[in-house]
Amino acid sequence: MGESVAEATIIKWLKKEGDNVEADESVLEIATDKVDSEVPSPASGKILKLLFKEGDVVQVGKVICLIGSEAEAGSSQQTVVSDSVIPVVKQEAVSVSQPVVSRSVSSVIQSDRFYSPLVRNIAQKEGIAQAELDTIPGTGKEGRVTKNDILAYLPNRGKVATPVSMPKVAEEQKTISNGQQQQSAPMVNKPAVSINAGDEIIEMDRMRKIIAEHMVMSKHTSPHVTSYVEADVTNIVLWRNKMKDQFEKREGEKLTFTPIFIEAVAKAIKDFPMVNVSVDGTKIIIRKNINIGMAAALPSGNLIVPVIKNADRMNLYGLTKTVNDLANRARNNKLLPDEIQGGTYTLTNVGTFGNVMGTPIINQPQVAILAVGAIRKKPAVIETEFGDTIGIRHMMFLSHAYDHRVVDGALGGSFVRRVADYLEQFDINRTI
Repeated sequence: MGESVAEATIIKWLKKEGDNVEADESVLEIATDKVDSEVPSPASGKILKLLFKEGDVVQVGKVICLIGSEAEAGSSQQTVVSDSVIPVVKQEAVSVSQPVVSRSVSSVIQSDRFYSPLVRNIAQKEGIAQAELDTIPGTGKEGRVTKNDILAYLPNRGKVATPVSMPKVAEEQKTISNGQQQQSAPMVNKPAVSINAGDEIIEMDRMRKIIAEHMVMSKHTSPHVTSYVEADVTNIVLWRNKMKDQFEKREGEKLTFTPIFIEAVAKAIKDFPMVNVSVDGTKIIIRKNINIGMAAALPSGNLIVPVIKNADRMNLYGLTKTVNDLANRARNNKLLPDEIQGGTYTLTNVGTFGNVMGTPIINQPQVAILAVGAIRKKPAVIETEFGDTIGIRHMMFLSHAYDHRVVDGALGGSFVRRVADYLEQFDINRTI
């Protein structure tokens, strides 16, 4: 699954108990964030037992299925299954029989928010009530609280009255035993939506739900500020026009602007490493690697962000090949789960849709994102040794949105200016 993937959701079992399966034959379909994948069988044999149901969220490393030979389908199956499953059932029964624990389990189960058994167990051990558990921001699939989320919450428990991931729209007060007033979790007043004659109602697909929740969470978490710079990219346009045909003939693929933009961003990050960070409470995590995500629009209209790992270590040829490979597999739903994880900075190209600029939303837990606009011919003042003159230049706006908790205007503005400088200084005689 990759180092950064902690859990996956079982979408569909392709085999049922008693079916025969060949080695490398797909057994089930899983989903991690926005990527759906098929899991192949590691060996040939018979499906002896399916240990999880469709829709279950399973931690990476868990056994999900037992596969054995025909001989093992009898007595051996009973032995393996009893060793693996029955102790868990007995342990669950014992814990539920204890009065205090049973109340905690019941309160969690009644929540509209999904919690994995592991998170519920940690909450029980730490005495976290349902109302408090519901306030913990989640970074997992569809905003779910993961093990790391709840463990990170524990040291700061009780220090913050309201979580930063929730808007302070409306609050209720409750009286505690000593007569003091304590604020409960904030409540969001959602607008009522009326349905008129002729309106069509469609359900969001799974990916759109994930995107919606992630975007709302990002706006609630980070105070967004956006700085704008206009860059003269004439040299880049002329160079690409000169090189694209021979590159496509030689490599069998297109030469786009995206790898050039990523190269400039990677260089600027090395100059301003405090843009390549994440925030954990009051701690700032400075990322060692420069992993740049590139937002890609899918045919379905949804958005996915494959990540170019260690982008600063690649030359322009390597970036071009990697960008094309990830973009093609993204459009064909062939990305691996690990390929959309671990990003430290994101680039999005709003110019693809003819937009000159945009105000992008930060891809949490990153602290900044850059949007590049459409390249347009414009009259511009050109400084020469003989004086200023007017000429036609290829211009592009850069929109840099950043988290004002840790990136101030000086840093955010200087960074996007440095990206523009690298683009404007592009060597028109370089080779690829």
